[in-house]
Amino acid sequence: MIEVVIITGLSGSGKSTALKAFEDMGYLSIDNFPIRLFGLFLKEIRESLDYKKVALVMDLRDRHFLEEYFKVLNQIKSEVLLEVLFLEASKEVLIMRYNQTRRKHPLLEKAGSLLKAIDLEMELLQKIREKANLVLDTSNFNLHQLRNEIFKIYAPREGLAQAVVHFIAFGFKYGIPAELNYLFDVRFLPNPYFEPELRPLNGTQQPIKDFLLSYQETHQYLKFIENFLRWAISQHLKEGRRYLTIGIGCTGGKHRAPAITILLEERLFPEFKKVKFISTYRDINKE
Repeated sequence: MIEVVIITGLSGSGKSTALKAFEDMGYLSIDNFPIRLFGLFLKEIRESLDYKKVALVMDLRDRHFLEEYFKVLNQIKSEVLLEVLFLEASKEVLIMRYNQTRRKHPLLEKAGSLLKAIDLEMELLQKIREKANLVLDTSNFNLHQLRNEIFKIYAPREGLAQAVVHFIAFGFKYGIPAELNYLFDVRFLPNPYFEPELRPLNGTQQPIKDFLLSYQETHQYLKFIENFLRWAISQHLKEGRRYLTIGIGCTGGKHRAPAITILLEERLFPEFKKVKFISTYRDINKE
């Protein structure tokens, strides 16, 4: 069966960068694809081209996009293995990107200002966002980091049918990721930051994990999260959901959150061998 990733979302959120990443992974990649041609395109792909994987950017530049989106997807959902990737970013970041590139927002004339255009686009795309398989906030990514994130999420998978559990370790001081299904706060655990010999290290390194595991409350909390996630992942798989995003947050995202993320992944992996576990340490290099 043909695998199709639809890349959509807010203008300025990095859809073109994401599409290039898919192209580098061997996907047939097309930007600004007209929603009304989707059915005919898939028929052509099946009959005359030797492509198994396709990535298409669809968004509000196509004036038929909103009115046709759900109807077309319902028509073709039995014909392909489909995943919708929705990209977004904060208003501040979107405004900064538009000021840097000097590009015109597709809703600028209708809205009257860039800020109003962003607000309008968020409103118009809300239902599509809610139904997306994956929502990815690109506010903290530059072009190279976004490309690497797309590779991390999609390249290791055996195919779109493989379920993914995506851990995001982050710092609350830099904002909570918008795409989370579940969030666990580890700020109450002992902080390696206050140990001079541990401060320069990060949570992927063994001394940080050893420090946290020397406290009984770490073991208790790990057991609690582990038991809950074992149940939650099973329920999501039972419902046929292929993507689950779990946030682990500490103050700065450098020590406790990455360490707890790694420990959880190590404990859960043996039980869910068919699930692809992915970890992102979003703020590990920030001061």
